[in-house]
Formats: sequence, C-alpha cells, structure tokens
Amino acid sequence: MSDCIFCRIVAGEIPSKRVYADDAAVAFLDLAPFKAGHTLVVPRTHVSDALADAGVLASIAPAVVATGRLLTEKLGASGMNVLSNVGADAGQSVFHLHVHLVPRYADDPGMGALLTPAASDDLDAVHARITATA
Repeated sequence: MSDCIFCRIVAGEIPSKRVYADDAAVAFLDLAPFKAGHTLVVPRTHVSDALADAGVLASIAPAVVATGRLLTEKLGASGMNVLSNVGADAGQSVFHLHVHLVPRYADDPGMGALLTPAASDDLDAVHARITATA
C-alpha cells in the first residue's frame, strides 16, 4: 500500500534503522522508543493487524524470535516485552501488523509492575460472555 509507512519502510522508500530482515519480515528500531532498543518487527506483506491473517502472523514468528534473541544478546537485556496492539482503542497507530520488542533489565521491572487486575472484573461473568452461544 503506497500510503502505508511500514510498507514504504519495507520497500526501502523510507530509511530505517534496520536490525534484522528475512524473506517474511523486517525489523527496525522504533523512532519513538519506550526503552532503548525498542524494535518493531513487520511483515513484508501488508496486513492491518495481528488478528487479520493468521498465516502472516505465523510467518513473522521466526523474525520475532531471532530479533528478540539479537536484542537480548547485543544489549544485555534480561527480559523482553513482546506485544502487538490491535485497533486504535488498543493503541495501534500504524495499521500494518507490527510486533513491538522492548528490551527490559533487572533494574526496570517491565510492564508486569504496571499491570494490576481491574477491581470490577468478574471472571465468571466475563467467561460466560465469551463462551455463550448465540
């Protein structure tokens, strides 16, 4: 897609700080990193998000693993946040599937320290909504 910034990065029309590439994906440093080494892994094929096409999502898994290992090795990270936002309400701002790899370190506990269960969550009610047959 000519108006997709990630398609243009993959095509080499827009420069990036590429750290990994294979036949299915390209990985490059995020221009607005959450932490040093924050990297995006994007498929060469345009797909809007991680839920749009299971085959494309699966095809980039080796690149996610290889890039995560590269970042861990080269940056000395002891952990890694691996996430993909789906939809604007989840924080997705570029509508081309991408996986964020955010290196983490022992002195910085990661996203787990930020996540606390919502007091209003009723597991039984949520489970019933998900498993209900129409």
